[in-house]
Amino acid sequence: MKKFLKTAALFTASVAAFAQEPAAAAAAKGFDGHYLAHVALGLAALGGGIGMGKAIASACEGIARNPQAAGNIRTNMIIGLALIESLVIYAFALAFAIK
Repeated sequence: MKKFLKTAALFTASVAAFAQEPAAAAAAKGFDGHYLAHVALGLAALGGGIGMGKAIASACEGIARNPQAAGNIRTNMIIGLALIESLVIYAFALAFAIK
């Protein structure tokens, strides 16, 4: 799995590097760096997705180990997922504010 993630990260970085315009052409168009908002939103979504996946996996494992505590585990998981999702929504709002 680590090889896949490294390969995906390098592929993503190389695509972004080759897609960039030369600095002179970007300056002529009035490029002022608003792409950072999109990168921030992408990273927030990536981190939120990974965090949510780990939270759900841990909750499922906890319920499998102790089915009697399923209600408490589920409640805490939903609260945690809501907090993680709120961070992604804040990044989304920030991306619009920057742009």
